[in-house]
Amino acid sequence: MTINISALRAGMTGGLMATALLAAPAFAQSDAEKKAVIDSYANTAEATYSDALSTARKLQTAVTALIAKPSEPALAEARKAWLAARVPYQQSEAYRFGNAIVDDWEGKVNAWPLDEGLIDYVDKSYGNDSDENPLYTANVIANGKVVHAGKTINATPITWRTLRNLQEVGGIEANVATGYHAIEFLLWGQDLNGTDKGAGNRPWTDYAKGAACTNGHCDRRGEYLKVATQLLIDDLAWMAKQWAKDGEARTTLTDGEPDAGIAAMLTGLGSLSYGELAGERTKLGLMLHDPEEEHDCFSDNTHNSHYYDVIGMRNVWTGSYTRVDGRVVKGPSLESLAMKADAAAAKELTAKMTVAVEKAAAMKRRAETVEAYDQMIGDNNPEGNAVVQAFVDGLTEQTRAIERVVASLKLDAIEFEGSDSLDSPDKVFAK
Repeated sequence: MTINISALRAGMTGGLMATALLAAPAFAQSDAEKKAVIDSYANTAEATYSDALSTARKLQTAVTALIAKPSEPALAEARKAWLAARVPYQQSEAYRFGNAIVDDWEGKVNAWPLDEGLIDYVDKSYGNDSDENPLYTANVIANGKVVHAGKTINATPITWRTLRNLQEVGGIEANVATGYHAIEFLLWGQDLNGTDKGAGNRPWTDYAKGAACTNGHCDRRGEYLKVATQLLIDDLAWMAKQWAKDGEARTTLTDGEPDAGIAAMLTGLGSLSYGELAGERTKLGLMLHDPEEEHDCFSDNTHNSHYYDVIGMRNVWTGSYTRVDGRVVKGPSLESLAMKADAAAAKELTAKMTVAVEKAAAMKRRAETVEAYDQMIGDNNPEGNAVVQAFVDGLTEQTRAIERVVASLKLDAIEFEGSDSLDSPDKVFAK
């Protein structure tokens, strides 16, 4: 579902909206100024994906150590490295929806939710089959051959080609064989706690050698983890290259019409803010009180993923990104461009974005000091629910402010992704 800017505009009321729409632009931006902002956007994208790549390589080092010499500390280090790798990657999601090259690629690295029974053993409570997915419990780690639609996928040995062939096999999005969440499952295992305390608790002995191995097939489990981690690195290296000098993602923007580049930036912000993050990743799970709808569900890291998505949106708006080593990449910003068109609209978005960051930070603090995100969205938890709802509300207000900036810049034909959980909540319960 999409949400059309003109439709969103028509549904808004209040003095701020009227002011934003009636105020004439104070300054006509030149193409040179717009191109400078687009260049800055590409520079921060390159830096963000480069950091995602470097942290994934550190994850690979930890995974290699775990496989070579399994132990509780080695598993803990691999988990720590996975969590660190999520920080820059989540900030990159602000580049997704406005850039087709990113959106088409994203499923390889961040697809969710997933039917984890495709990959490895699962608890009995998971069930044995699904009407929607014939490979619901295929368990590639235990089975060297997987049959789907009359065709056999050879998974002996487990190779990059095996995992590529399994990714969304049969056109089923829940068949996730690669990316961060496949690796997350292999490091944490299922979170069987529902909305009670606790994350996944896979034992380190799932990677042990010989008789110490638990749950069988430890060598193949290690091989799967190794291959999936290498594919993540390959995919991130490819995307970082697309934003480097002469890369396709960069040149598509820099060689195109300046207004199209600015529109791409704002489309990415609006769609992530509204339909994806406020809707599909947050409001849906809150409505259903369902921990299966949380983004980093095995590790209980969802609060951080949401927080860094918001930071990534702020990065795009301000034209600034702080790298993992502390260096700051900064250039002409969308914010400064918008200020010259309509200072009131630009200031409002800056203020609304600040509120969204604050609401995300509050949710993050609660997750780190009171209860995990999946507990927050649980039934009969009005206080936790309210913290998450405040986050949704902050994102919704931020999206409305983005729309006003779009109007002030005289950009047409922009659509933001929508979500039934926000636009048609009755449909959620009708499914």
